[in-house]
Amino acid sequence: MVRMPVAVLAGAVLLCPAIGFGGPARAEAGRAGVWRPGSVVALGDSISAGFNACGWFTSCVSRSWSAGDHAAVDSHYLRLRRDHAGIAGHNVNLAVPGTVSAELAAQARQAVRRGADYVTILVGAQDACVRTERQMTPVADFAANIETALGVLRDGLPQARVFIASIPDVQRLWRVGKDNAFARTFWSVGRLCQSMLARPTSMAKSDRERRDRVRARVMAFNETLARACDAYGPACRHDGGAVFSYPFTLSHVSKWDYFHPNTEGQRIIAERTASVLRGWDLPAPLPAERAR
Repeated sequence: MVRMPVAVLAGAVLLCPAIGFGGPARAEAGRAGVWRPGSVVALGDSISAGFNACGWFTSCVSRSWSAGDHAAVDSHYLRLRRDHAGIAGHNVNLAVPGTVSAELAAQARQAVRRGADYVTILVGAQDACVRTERQMTPVADFAANIETALGVLRDGLPQARVFIASIPDVQRLWRVGKDNAFARTFWSVGRLCQSMLARPTSMAKSDRERRDRVRARVMAFNETLARACDAYGPACRHDGGAVFSYPFTLSHVSKWDYFHPNTEGQRIIAERTASVLRGWDLPAPLPAERAR
């Protein structure tokens, strides 16, 4: 959810062989009567990259709710690994801090090249968390960007499953942090999500209305994500707003920036969304465009 130099971003990617996955893990998944993916690939922004979850100004991919391997988080990858040992080591994090919806298709193409079996997406916070309200991504543009990215997955990975998480409620972050001097300082010095977090103690009508409009934009983005997933077909699942609606507190937020989820926050995201991993039996449901 924050932008940073490419040199720093390079550390965000957990490297896997360029030729992709496949091999025994995928073969075993095909023989079983239930869905056992041979690989997990995380797409999105700094949340999925685990940014500031275990240190300052760094992507802690081990703490990612999606593809991380740290026991304290119990990610989707670790939950799948408990049922399918063949997936071990086939987790890759392509999420990049600062990613906006327009950049998701490029990540999706990387997932296709790696032959991903299970793809998670959490994107959109950066489309709303900008310097000024006027810079937020229009909903129509956001919808087009998501459809483009899903089209890449639909065409390139017709047998894969896709999970889309909802964007967290950034207005709740303002609410739980506005009375904390450290949080206000980090938000101001780091210029974090100023569309929402500028002038955090102000209760002037203009500031209250601005915050409400930013929240409304996030909600519109979440509705767009849910509709896009429904249109994709049974190979896609959405969390139904589970991440957005969670009543998180500052105890779930990194003390390095009072903005990103810490290890406990990442664990909560994994826990709140883990139910999507159940019930995707074989044969794989084809995306809507392929099923016709």
